[in-house]
Amino acid sequence: MSSERFTPVVMTDSGPVRGRVAGGVATYLGLPYAAPPVRFEMPTRPVGWTEVLDATERGPTAPHVVRPFPNLDVVPLVGTGSDGSDGDYLRLNIWAPENAQRAPVMVWVHGGGFVVGSKDAPISDGTEFARSGVVCVAINYRMGIDGFLPVPGVPTNLGLRDMLFALRWVQDNIAAFGGDPANVTAFGESAGAMAIANLVTSPLAKGLFKRAIIQSGHGAMVRDIPVAQRLVRKLARLLGVSPDADGFRSVSHPSAMAALEKVAKPTAIDLRDANGFEPVFGISRFIPVWGDDVLPMKPVEALRQGAGAEIDILIGTNTEEMNLYFVPTAVRDKIPGVLAWWLLSRSLPSARKALKAYGWGRKGVRPGAAMTRAMSDLVFRWPARQYASAHRGRTHVYEMEWGSPACGGKLGACHGIELPFVFKTLDIATGPEGLVGEAPPAELAETAHSIWVNFATDGTLPWRHWNGDRLVYQLAAGDTVVEPPMAAAHFLPG
Repeated sequence: MSSERFTPVVMTDSGPVRGRVAGGVATYLGLPYAAPPVRFEMPTRPVGWTEVLDATERGPTAPHVVRPFPNLDVVPLVGTGSDGSDGDYLRLNIWAPENAQRAPVMVWVHGGGFVVGSKDAPISDGTEFARSGVVCVAINYRMGIDGFLPVPGVPTNLGLRDMLFALRWVQDNIAAFGGDPANVTAFGESAGAMAIANLVTSPLAKGLFKRAIIQSGHGAMVRDIPVAQRLVRKLARLLGVSPDADGFRSVSHPSAMAALEKVAKPTAIDLRDANGFEPVFGISRFIPVWGDDVLPMKPVEALRQGAGAEIDILIGTNTEEMNLYFVPTAVRDKIPGVLAWWLLSRSLPSARKALKAYGWGRKGVRPGAAMTRAMSDLVFRWPARQYASAHRGRTHVYEMEWGSPACGGKLGACHGIELPFVFKTLDIATGPEGLVGEAPPAELAETAHSIWVNFATDGTLPWRHWNGDRLVYQLAAGDTVVEPPMAAAHFLPG
C-alpha cells in the first residue's frame, strides 16, 4: 500500500478542497454541502471560501443520542452520537478511486429511525466501493424534531430536503472528484432506504439519480400531516413551549433529545390513522409526511401512477428483520402473549389474527417468536414487496438470508445484517459483541458488494426482474426462488 499523501486540490462550486490519498483511494471528509442549518428553515448554500479547505476531518454530525444495546456493539452501525453543540453538520464524505474519470457514483443515506445515525458510522465506510471503481458519497441530514416534525407554518420534511440538497450538490460537483453525474445511484438502509424509496416518487428529485438501492425500506412509512401534528402538540407540552417554530427554536438540543426519549415509550402517544393503522409500528415517532411539495401523494400510490418509472430499483430485506430489536433484549423469548398482542394492537387493527397467522397460540410457539416473525413481515418484508409491485419501472428484489451466530446463535438474518457485507467492512462488525459474530463468510461479502457495484455501474444484475412470478434473489444461496405471498398480506393496507 502506498504511503498517505494529500490529493491534488479540487475545485467545488464553494471553493477549493483537498483530501488524502492512500492505497489508490482519495478520501475527502466533512465537506459542507450546505450552510449550517437554521432550525425549521430550508437548507442553503454554504458560504464560499478561497483558501484550500483541508477535508481530512469528519466534522460534526447531527445531534443524536446512541444508547447502549444489550449484547451488541451498535457504535459501528450508527456512530457515537452528538450533543449538537456544533451545528455545522450538513456535510458529506467522498471516497473516490485515485485518478477516477466519469466513474459511477453511489450516494449513501444512513439509517437510524430518522433519529440517530451518521455519515461516519464505521460499518458504512466507502473505501471498498472506491477500490471497486465507484465514487461513494455519504451524507448527514437533519433528524428528529429538526428534520421530521411538521411544525405548522414551516417547511415540512426538512430531512428529506437536506437529502435533495445534497443530491443536487453531487450533480453540480461530483465530476470534479472523478464521478459521472449522469450515473448516480442513491442507496440506503432502514430509515435511509425509506427516505430514498420516498424520493423515487418526489417531483423534486427528478434527474438527481438514475438508480436506487433500497435496503430494508419501502414507501409505506409516511404519516398524514394532521396525525403527525399530534406529535407536535405532545412535544410542545412536554417541553413547555408553544407548538410553533418560535417555540421549538427555543429548545436546546439536549432538551429535545430528552423529549424524544419520552415520546418513544409505547404509551406516550397514539399516532394511528383513521383506520387504526400506525405505519411505523412504534419503531420511530419521526418519519416523513405526505401531502406537501416533496411528497404530494403517498409514495406507493404515486408509484402506481407512474412516478419514478424511469429509475431502476434494487429493493430487498433480511429474513429475520425484527430479531435485531427482540433477540438481544430477550423480548422474543420472554414476552407474554397478552403483552405481545397489546404491543402489536397499538399499530395494527387485526393484531390478534395476524399473530395467530404466525403461530401465536400453537403448541411449542412462544408468543414472542410469533410476534417477531409477524413484525418482520408486517414492518419490512411485505411492504417492500408491495413497493416492488407498485413500481412501473425495472425492479429487482433480493433477500438476505444469512444468519448471524451472535447472541448465542439467535440473532439470525436480522435488520442491518447486510451492511458489513455490502460495504466489505466485516472486520468492523466481527467479535464477541459484533453484529456478524466471530467468523462471517468473506465470500458472501465479495458477492454482495459486487452485486451492488455492478448495479450502480450499468444496472446489471444476475437475476430477472420482479414481475407476476415474484422472483427473489437470495444473496447467501446465490440463487433465485419464487416467493409465495406472505401471511402479512392479509393484514396490511393494499
